[in-house]
Amino acid sequence: MTADGLRFGYGTNGFANHRLTDALTVIAELGYTGVALTLDHDHLDPFAPGLAARVTRTADQLRDLGLAVVIETGARYLLDPWRKHAPTLLHDDRKLRLDFLRRAVAVGADLGAEAVSFWAGVRPDDVDERTAWRRLVDGCAEVTEAATAAAVPLGFEPEPGMLVADIADWRRLHAELGAPAMFGLTLDIGHCRCLEPVPVPDCVTAVAGHLVNVQIDDMVRGVHEHLEFGTGEIDFPPVLRALRESGYRGLVAVELPRHSHAAPAVARQSLAFLRAADEEGR
Repeated sequence: MTADGLRFGYGTNGFANHRLTDALTVIAELGYTGVALTLDHDHLDPFAPGLAARVTRTADQLRDLGLAVVIETGARYLLDPWRKHAPTLLHDDRKLRLDFLRRAVAVGADLGAEAVSFWAGVRPDDVDERTAWRRLVDGCAEVTEAATAAAVPLGFEPEPGMLVADIADWRRLHAELGAPAMFGLTLDIGHCRCLEPVPVPDCVTAVAGHLVNVQIDDMVRGVHEHLEFGTGEIDFPPVLRALRESGYRGLVAVELPRHSHAAPAVARQSLAFLRAADEEGR
C-alpha cells in the first residue's frame, strides 16, 4: 500500500496456467496486496464439489498471505463450453447466469471480498434491445437483493461492446434500479481510454462516489485490447493521482487476461510500472 492508500492487486485471469494456490503465492511474493479472483474451472469453480472446503482453504491462504480480494465473474467458458460468456443476463436461458452470480456473492461473503464484479453481456441477435434491457434490470435487481443480504458490494462493469458499454449506460442502469447502496461501479481504466468521451483522470473523478473496484491496464483509443503498461496511450501518473485524490481505497488490480503465458514476469513488470507511475504522480 502507498502512503495515500492505493493498493495494487493482480487478476487471476492473468494466471490461467497456474494452480490458484500457486498464483496467489506468486502474486503476494511479488509485493501485491490484493487479488482479483475470477471464479473459473481451475480457480475456485463454484459448481464443483466440495466448494465450502475449497473456499475455507482459499480464505485461509488469502489471510496468511495478507491479500485482499475482489471476486470477478468474467470466466469465458465456465457456464457453456460452446459459447463464450454465455448465458448472460440477456439470454432466454439466463437462469444459470443468475445462479452463478448468486454463488459468486456467497463465495465473496465467505472470503470477505471487498466487491463482486460483473457485467451485462453482449445482446444476443435474437433479443431486441428493449427486452434485453428489461432482462438486465430484472437480473441486476435479483443479484443486488442477494448482495444486500450478504453485505457484499457489487461492482457493475461497463464493457465495450456490451449492452452497458460506458459510464453513461451504467448511470442509466443504476438509476432504473433505484440507486441501491450495494450497486456500485467497477471501472476499467483501459476502457476509459478506449471509448469514454473525456480524459481518463476525469472519468475517475466523475464516478469516484460510486467506485468499489478498479481494474487497470493500458489501451488505445477505439480498440478493446488489454495491453501491458507503456504499450498503449494512457498517461498513468495523472490517473493514479486522480484515484488518490478521489479518496478511493479499494483495490487497483491489473487486468491482463491474455498474458498468462508469461504471468510472473508480466506481473512483476506491472507492479514496478505502477509504483513508479504512482510516485511520479505525487
